[in-house]
Amino acid sequence: MIVTITGKLLRVGEAAVVIESSPFEYEVLVADFTRRQLQGKIGTDVRFHTLDYIEGNAAQGGRLTPRLIGFLSEPERQFFDLFCSVDGVGVKKALRAMVRPVKELAVLIEQQDAKALSALPGVGPATSERVIAKLRRKMPRFALMVDREGIADTPELGPQVVGETFDALMTLGHSEADARRLIDEAVASGKKFKDTESLLTAIYQRGH
Repeated sequence: MIVTITGKLLRVGEAAVVIESSPFEYEVLVADFTRRQLQGKIGTDVRFHTLDYIEGNAAQGGRLTPRLIGFLSEPERQFFDLFCSVDGVGVKKALRAMVRPVKELAVLIEQQDAKALSALPGVGPATSERVIAKLRRKMPRFALMVDREGIADTPELGPQVVGETFDALMTLGHSEADARRLIDEAVASGKKFKDTESLLTAIYQRGH
């Protein structure tokens, strides 16, 4: 399974991009929100977190075509994987529906905003209710990881550290909102955190 691809961005189409990773050129399917982020980056090196997908139906005599789906961050890929797991969604519908940043979608699910979710392409009221029912409790940690993705590209603090710290604070009895606030305050201090332990230590040294 290919989990990441790095190469030069050659083309950006409506539903897919092409990157050159010598000696190959790869077509990578992308969601609309990802496509918009890439439009000004043709000719530059990009890194995709990818998922494998087999398109087609062998049972009906159709052709099976291997596909790669790409995202610019690991949290986005994780969200897509969860989204696809909901009954009635699947890969094609999930790609079509993701026209807004993952952070916004996670907040809509967490807040049980069925009306806004229903407005996404191909979703509708019934599917939005299933998405909320299955994923709502998985969104707080996930949304927090995406909130911090601007920092996730630095070696000092990655999404895994933030996510694990959030889980630890919840285990220690903090509410979701309180855990987010404590982490945001610690990160805003400008200090560097190499792991979950150092971030937790900083939070409790602040008097919490």
